[in-house]
Amino acid sequence: IIFLSILEKFSTFWKFIPLKKIFFNRFVNRDQETFFSFGQRSRIVWEILLRTSCDDGGRTTGITHLLSNGTYSAAYPLHDGPYGKGAFKPEIEEKNERRLLYSEWARPASWYKRQPLNLIRRYFGEKTGLYFAWLGFYTTMLIPPAGLGVLTMFYGVSTMETNIPSQEICNENGSGSHVMCPLCDKRCDYWQLKDGCLFSRVVHLFDNPATVGFAVFMSLWATMFMELWKRKQATIAWEWDLADFDHEQEIIRPEYESTVLTYRLNPVTMTLEPFLPFWNKVGRLAGAHSAVLFMLIMVLGAMFGVIVYRIAILAALHASNHLMWRYYAKLTTSTSAALLNLLVIIIMDKVYRIIATKLTNIEKPRTQREYEDSFTFKMFLFEFINMYSSLIYIAFFKGRFFGHPGDTITLFGYRQDQCELGGCLFEVCIQLAVVMVGKQILNNITELFYTKIMNWWRQWWRGREGLSTREATTRWEQDYNLLECDRMALFDEYLEMVIQFGFVTLFVAAFPLAPLFALLNNIVEIRLDAYKYVTQLRRPVIAQVPNIGAWQAILKSISALAVISNAFMIAYTSDFIPRLVYTSVYSSDGTLWGYINNSLSRFNTSDFPEKIKPLESTLNNVTIKICRYQDYRYPPEEPKKYKLSMEYWHIFAARLSFVVVFEHLVFFFTGLVAYLIPDIPRSVQQKIQRQRYLAREALHKAELEQNRRNLSNAVSASAETAERVIHV
Repeated sequence: IIFLSILEKFSTFWKFIPLKKIFFNRFVNRDQETFFSFGQRSRIVWEILLRTSCDDGGRTTGITHLLSNGTYSAAYPLHDGPYGKGAFKPEIEEKNERRLLYSEWARPASWYKRQPLNLIRRYFGEKTGLYFAWLGFYTTMLIPPAGLGVLTMFYGVSTMETNIPSQEICNENGSGSHVMCPLCDKRCDYWQLKDGCLFSRVVHLFDNPATVGFAVFMSLWATMFMELWKRKQATIAWEWDLADFDHEQEIIRPEYESTVLTYRLNPVTMTLEPFLPFWNKVGRLAGAHSAVLFMLIMVLGAMFGVIVYRIAILAALHASNHLMWRYYAKLTTSTSAALLNLLVIIIMDKVYRIIATKLTNIEKPRTQREYEDSFTFKMFLFEFINMYSSLIYIAFFKGRFFGHPGDTITLFGYRQDQCELGGCLFEVCIQLAVVMVGKQILNNITELFYTKIMNWWRQWWRGREGLSTREATTRWEQDYNLLECDRMALFDEYLEMVIQFGFVTLFVAAFPLAPLFALLNNIVEIRLDAYKYVTQLRRPVIAQVPNIGAWQAILKSISALAVISNAFMIAYTSDFIPRLVYTSVYSSDGTLWGYINNSLSRFNTSDFPEKIKPLESTLNNVTIKICRYQDYRYPPEEPKKYKLSMEYWHIFAARLSFVVVFEHLVFFFTGLVAYLIPDIPRSVQQKIQRQRYLAREALHKAELEQNRRNLSNAVSASAETAERVIHV
């Protein structure tokens, strides 16, 4: 087995180029060791290895083919040296960039320090440096919403005891004494409203007037984040010389060159290059997108299975003979369904990742940027449905098509699940907390231990097979024992953070503490990623990119969806609008006193069909003739009994009006913010203009000098000609 080591000493590379003296004589700076940066040298060597033909026909290109067929085991640039332990001690240690990065950035004790972005960029390249710049900026921007989310929760805690609807539910001599209709068919008993006292107090923590203001703030924050990041990105692009990056100059992927057999003349470069015919490309895209659509349907099917699980488990718990199971049926069902959904998410993610890779290869993207963008959109679309579908169901669809007692819409013979008093916001909160926090903890544990375990395994396996009879001493041997860092290594990091961004913005009305958990996670995430890149991964091949690519468009789309999601969540998921309508129209004193009684409709138990009629018709030895349920319908003594009442349509109109007004106002202010904040800071614009001015001046001076030389040469030639004529 041959182990390929690249870039151990870049200076020796130039010794094998015969024209090096001629090349460097073209420049004023003739220091061969410092003229090119490490990133430039790395890209030059890597491109040479990629483009060198491996067969006589010239069709099989470079190191990627030799790696795939097992000729070489690995190809990677080397780390500068050991990363050491603890803080860097200049008086006794030899300085290298890897050691400095560990001491000032990747070491756990340095968690409070600012990221050395220029050093990260110089060591890992612009692509990796831009990711850590974005992650650090995003984490900093989470501080205001995290603080405001905590204040929102404090408001809910401080007003819990004075919340009028909770007081009415807990009042045993008032609304709390209402007999409620059974929560399932046949085996469920009647119950009293006061049994939901604790639940109503907990719901108030998330469903209170402060939540509405917080949702508006988060919608504006998402736009502010995107606009400020554009400015930050423009500044970084200027400082890192990425402002003039041209996608047209991107190099074609070697895999594309080696598999595409048709050529065409490039109208820009006027050279022949591989070209995929239009109909061939359309067929490949159609096939790949059809497979993507099929997989998305599979994900929806898995989500539907979780919904059926919720309905079946809830019915079983309500029918249990144990009082504890019946009392905590909702909480147990929500928590177990959230854990099951998390397990489904993890399994489906592994399966779809393999399929998305194969589908992207079938499409044959021309450049690495096109490949990454295609793969990114496939994976994010899948993750969006995989992660958010259960939350969307609970927030916007659960209990919407229930009907009323005695005439419910069933699913596989089971009555559909309903929201508790106060809406489904509490269940959305549980689902969000379990999926978001659980996935973050799992990802952090994986990042911390997986790389260490795999590196130990690789080293042990080499020793077991007799491939290494001694301790690795050379740099390339030590780096070979580390995990590979391929070109798609940053994809998982971006995806994790973008999914988290969706949790923080799309469903923040249900869980105001989401920004706080995201902030705490990201503080740990930055140092874990830093530790992984510095100590546990091989040094990546340096790549230059002008921005964060497709993720920027995805983040912008999520920011727009956040406005719509929060509007519908406040209007339809929470109890904010019904309470507002009651105090404005139906309350005699303009307060919420009497709201609970007003929101409960009446049902005559004699109207129960025999097949779903409760087995027990009494509660506390009292025969039940009328039970209550949460809805706005006419009572049984009315001619329109059990039909939707006029109050329902008032609330329905108020909800629609709120959504329209909320969206228009927030979109107006977000648009105004985007307009007022330029994408490029004025200072950077001035520097760009100054650079262009100096370039024009330099070009003008060069043309004048060339014209002078041409004129001088012409005069000299004329003089020589005149002398010859005179001589003749």
